[in-house]
Amino acid sequence: MRHRLYYFLPDTDSARRAFDDLLLHRIEQRHVRFLSGGAPLPHDLPEAGFLLKTDALHGAATGMAVGGILGILLGVMLVAYAGLGEATVLLTALMGLLFGAWASSMAAAALPNSRLKAFVPELQNGKILMIADIPARRVNEIEHMLAERHPETRFGGEESHIPVFP
Repeated sequence: MRHRLYYFLPDTDSARRAFDDLLLHRIEQRHVRFLSGGAPLPHDLPEAGFLLKTDALHGAATGMAVGGILGILLGVMLVAYAGLGEATVLLTALMGLLFGAWASSMAAAALPNSRLKAFVPELQNGKILMIADIPARRVNEIEHMLAERHPETRFGGEESHIPVFP
């Protein structure tokens, strides 16, 4: 498992130095992303992708839950009132799950990531957000290194239970 660490950095030079230190401490480049409030980031800093910037994953999960439940209810009604077989419940649940995930993720793709909502004021003030997915056993080591080598950074929070294979 990985823990997602959020750090605010004052400028791009500080972001580069922090990124270089993470690389030197064997945190792979694919596990570190940066997000700015509007100013474009330099090409050497990996920018947060579509799934980090939007609420598409949250929307898909919500849509799957609602669609699956509605599909089960529809399947039960079809079995009870139309006399179809019990496999109908499974089929309608699967169809509801897929349709709900698709429809909700399409709608949520236009929305900013709800998990990053708390960081918006700092981003609008010109700060850069570093998002690093760190192996759980190394979190204390990396936090200590960043605090020691980069006093200009400000810890923004931590999320646990990030999948190993995102």
